[in-house]
Amino acid sequence: MSAWEIVKIVMQILGGMGTFLVGMKILSENMTKLAHGKLQQMLNKTAKSRFAGVGIGTLMTILGQSSAFTTVMVVGLVNAGIMTLFQATAIIMGANIGTTLNAWVIALAGSDITAFFLALAAAGVFVTMFSKKERTKSIGNVIAAFGLIFVGLKLMSSALTFEQGSEQFEMVSNMLSAIKNPFLLLLLGIAITALVQSSTAVNAIIITMASLGIAIGGGGNAALYIIVGSNIGTCVTALISSLGASPNAKRAALIHFLFNFFGAIIFMVILVCWQGFADTVLATIFPSDITVFGKTGLGPTFQIALFHTLFNVVNTLLFLPFIKGFVWIAEHLVREKKAEEPAGTPIFGDLDDRLLRSPSVALGHLYQETGKVFTFAMNTLNEAFEAFLEKDLSVKDKVVEKNAELAQINRQAVEYLVKLSSSSLVMQEERTVSSLHYVLNDIMRIGELADNVTKYTEHYVKDGLIFSEEFLGMLKDMYDKLKKLYVISLATFLFRDFGKLKEVDGLEDEIDRDRRRLVASHIERLNEGKCQPQNSNVTINLVGNLERAADHITYIAHSIEQSQ
Repeated sequence: MSAWEIVKIVMQILGGMGTFLVGMKILSENMTKLAHGKLQQMLNKTAKSRFAGVGIGTLMTILGQSSAFTTVMVVGLVNAGIMTLFQATAIIMGANIGTTLNAWVIALAGSDITAFFLALAAAGVFVTMFSKKERTKSIGNVIAAFGLIFVGLKLMSSALTFEQGSEQFEMVSNMLSAIKNPFLLLLLGIAITALVQSSTAVNAIIITMASLGIAIGGGGNAALYIIVGSNIGTCVTALISSLGASPNAKRAALIHFLFNFFGAIIFMVILVCWQGFADTVLATIFPSDITVFGKTGLGPTFQIALFHTLFNVVNTLLFLPFIKGFVWIAEHLVREKKAEEPAGTPIFGDLDDRLLRSPSVALGHLYQETGKVFTFAMNTLNEAFEAFLEKDLSVKDKVVEKNAELAQINRQAVEYLVKLSSSSLVMQEERTVSSLHYVLNDIMRIGELADNVTKYTEHYVKDGLIFSEEFLGMLKDMYDKLKKLYVISLATFLFRDFGKLKEVDGLEDEIDRDRRRLVASHIERLNEGKCQPQNSNVTINLVGNLERAADHITYIAHSIEQSQ
């Protein structure tokens, strides 16, 4: 075989691998789109039981077509404080089961049904090109992605297709059969998986070779050692993603590694001690000459898929009762850094880029956190108003600090929204992203109005202004309605309760009338000589600012209409 022929084979294998991985990526993105909102709903059920967590982890991985997808997202959820380590561990175990489906799909690639899947690539493209509905386009992309996956596998298999007994076949067989040390094969599986960051890709290579009759390590259990190693290597993605994250996020990534590492030890002991495991157990269930969809001799490919499933299902059954033990080990290996949060810091979860792997989950998290920031801004306004009534000048610095914090949070949230906009979003999610830009702006305006109120307090105190009890009583009544408006608007925003919008509008109208009454009564008292003329600036601007705050609160409630 000439050097150029070797180069062509390598290039074709790499091209097939690239096509396979692109197909997996398109499949993952569009399955996630079709599951719009479902992932968030599933995650909300993880607290029920460890079995529910395993089931949800399995479904999430089937939708995302990658255990790394699920695990990295779980690390992000733990980092954001949305999920506990106990919940994360159960989902990670389920993710390992979910990824085994890919091995069975790849094993089918060697059968005569491949021609059908190859035709799907063209069919899916036509569906996407000629459909107008977004959901139909996503379905077309899923169909096309399945086709691409099989095109990639076909390219790899054709690159390695040599006639039995030919010089090329003997050279490749001799090269791969030279590595017989179980632990070297294990390390090979770890290294290749860590490099391509996909255990599915490694399974594809091993299954493709098995379908062509190329024996790795001389046959027997040899290929299984690489599969065991790939299950450890797939943990690298989550471990890398946890760097710089919170201690709990690092623990979640570590638990994923410990689960696969301990499972690998158990299976390595079994395989090393039981040299005939593949021939005795796997070959009994799937004989080498088995016929699948018209193609004979696919036994070795299904044996590898079966072993991959056994590895993950058996380990899950073994370790499921010991979830708390995994959490305990992780907590002792990754210590919490003692650092007190500065007073006044709002409860705002980390906007974790890991969640962007599932845009619907990331958007749902940001939406909930925006509600918390809304509360933070309203609390700032409350403090400023109470300080006005009590003629307390000390609150001004606190309001300035909180507004600086609001500004920083706003920048972070806007940057995250920009990242979300470049993700695979359905139309409704794109409208929600757009509406959140306006909501964040309204929240900032509430903080700025709180700062204005502190300035009126300064005038109140330093200019020696005197306000009648009648005016202060009317002002308190107006502000009580403002607080009620906030409570209803927050519930409307968080739960998308369209039924409350009429109540929101009614309260906002009442606050508008209160502003007009307050200004009118002030002018009347001026004419009667019951009020100081120098009060006018503070009176008119203060009630005007409170009315503007009501407007911004109302806009936040009505933002749910923009994201329909």
